[in-house]
Amino acid sequence: MSDFFDRVLPEVQKTIELLRKKKFRLDPIGGEKYSRSTSVISSAYKRHGSIIEAAIRERLKDNDNFVVWDERSFKVSQAATNILSGTDEDCLGASLKYGDEVRTLQVDLIVYDKTRRTLRAYEVKRGNGSFDSGKKRSIMRDLLSTHVLLKSYGETRGLKVDSAESMIIFYYGIRSIPKPFSLTGDELDEHFGFDLVSAVELVNEYFKNSLYEILQK
Repeated sequence: MSDFFDRVLPEVQKTIELLRKKKFRLDPIGGEKYSRSTSVISSAYKRHGSIIEAAIRERLKDNDNFVVWDERSFKVSQAATNILSGTDEDCLGASLKYGDEVRTLQVDLIVYDKTRRTLRAYEVKRGNGSFDSGKKRSIMRDLLSTHVLLKSYGETRGLKVDSAESMIIFYYGIRSIPKPFSLTGDELDEHFGFDLVSAVELVNEYFKNSLYEILQK
């Protein structure tokens, strides 16, 4: 577990340093103390999702049966865009060839299970608040775009893929996208068959304590 923590620590420390140097606008009724606290906390909420993402990804790398990475430029083809005009069920049953590109997506987490030969892509959200309807449609569009191309994407990387799916993790439990497209934090250990959440919570506790130190100064 210590190796895992050492791998995630630079991401946490980088965030803490940014929060420590955070500039803020003085609010007429908040005064300097509360204006600063509000600014730091608001920024911490936004940056915390990246820490959860890094912690999940690095902990899963400790499972020898998994190959784990992220994809900064997942190519979405025109064919994948066109199929989104159908129903969600149509998309779930489709598998399109990967390679053509009309736009790209950032995929937070991709996990290949070497034994089961499954490939799964995940977007990681903090999941402590709801999105508006427009954002939900955008999230679902990107999820389905990834889903229909994922099996072929894995094969271009030389992987033997029997099944592929794309999901969203709402870590703190508020689902903006329903099952079966989403997971919450309390479902992750069972989903991966691996002790994941306790490790993520070690990182969260360290981040929280570091944040409190900043606020007390």
